[in-house]
Amino acid sequence: MNSSSLRVAVIGGGQNCEHEVSIASAAAVAAAIEPNVRKVVNLTIAEDGTWQDGARRPLGATTALSLARAVAVLARCDVVLPIVHGPTGEDGTLAALCELAGVPYVGSGVRGGALAMDKWVTKLIADELDIRTAPGVLVTGHDADRISYDHPVVVKPVAVGSSAGVTLVRNSRALAPAISKALALDSRALIEDLVIGREVDVAVLERADGSRLVSPALEIVTADDEIFDATTKYDGTADFRLPAALDDVERKEITDAALVLFEALGCRGVARFDFFMTSVGPVLNEVNTTPGMTALSQVPRMFEAAGIPYAALLGELIQGALARHRNQ
Repeated sequence: MNSSSLRVAVIGGGQNCEHEVSIASAAAVAAAIEPNVRKVVNLTIAEDGTWQDGARRPLGATTALSLARAVAVLARCDVVLPIVHGPTGEDGTLAALCELAGVPYVGSGVRGGALAMDKWVTKLIADELDIRTAPGVLVTGHDADRISYDHPVVVKPVAVGSSAGVTLVRNSRALAPAISKALALDSRALIEDLVIGREVDVAVLERADGSRLVSPALEIVTADDEIFDATTKYDGTADFRLPAALDDVERKEITDAALVLFEALGCRGVARFDFFMTSVGPVLNEVNTTPGMTALSQVPRMFEAAGIPYAALLGELIQGALARHRNQ
């Protein structure tokens, strides 16, 4: 289908701590595709879970929609871009809604979104595929007070993105507050040994013909013994090196691991795979099936380096969603 004839819905916001990040991604996506489609239909999920017509505007300028009305709006569109990071968004929730509405949508389906969003499940799957992950344990509020460590660890919510609730713990006194911080955002927390290595990302794009394109790798340079946390991620100080300086063996290892995980998790559209490059090889950090999608986010930067500009990348995702829907 010619993109210029398409009515495209873009969903932003979300009922979670990544709301503002999703608003920025959705606004950037809508602006980039608008010149190339017939109409962009903006929808926003407010922080209280209500749906609104249009992109977020000053208080009182949007109209609340019932869920039934929002689904009816989606059903009249040719394709949906659910640009909602985090829980009740990229975890398969919006994919399920689009499936029930019978409308094509960009990104991973229910299974892929749910599995990849769950860092513990992703870790178990990666381990079964002989892809290295950091040693770690799953913690809930019932057993948090029985956990102790005598070495540096990273504590994070299991199913929250954008580095929210992530803490680098260097001593035992800081462990309990870090666990509480993570459990404030999720019912489960993941505690992993601190991995010393270069942070390197790669993305996989599934094209309309079903082929997969792996992006050039991007390295995130942080201060010694620091982590790429939410502050660094969004305050404009992140130091990205693109392409990452990798040798042929390292490049093949992360490319192969990303492709294997893309398939095993059931990812669709585009997904970003974050690794640490260590002395023993790559160690998987996490998988993002709805990565940041402003023009300056990692995934658009990586595909720009591969010769696919931002608007063209979004066009690929739209055409891929339409092709998958036709082939179901």
